[in-house]
Amino acid sequence: MTAFMNAEALEATRNSKRATFFSRSRQRLWVKGESSGNFLAVEEIWVDCDQDCLVLRVRLPDGGAACHTGERSCFYRRMTLSGPAKLERRPLKA
Repeated sequence: MTAFMNAEALEATRNSKRATFFSRSRQRLWVKGESSGNFLAVEEIWVDCDQDCLVLRVRLPDGGAACHTGERSCFYRRMTLSGPAKLERRPLKA
C-alpha cells in the first residue's frame, strides 16, 4: 500500500512499531488496522537515496490482509502494457 507519513507519523511508527500514517483529508494520524484489526507490525524502515521516500517492511497478522479488499497487498492487479488498458488479477506469492 502507499500512504503519506509526516514527521509525527514517523515518530509514532518508530515508537509503537505499528504503521502510522497522516491522513491529509482528515488532518489526523491514523494507524493502519485501527478499524479493520489488520495492523501492520513494522519490522524495518528503509530510506531511499533522496531521503524522501520510506519503505516499511511489515508483518501481517496471521491470515490478515494489508488491503481493505481483503487481499494481502493493495497491489494485486497488473495492468497490460499494450493494447487497451486492462487490469489482470495476479495473486502475489507469499
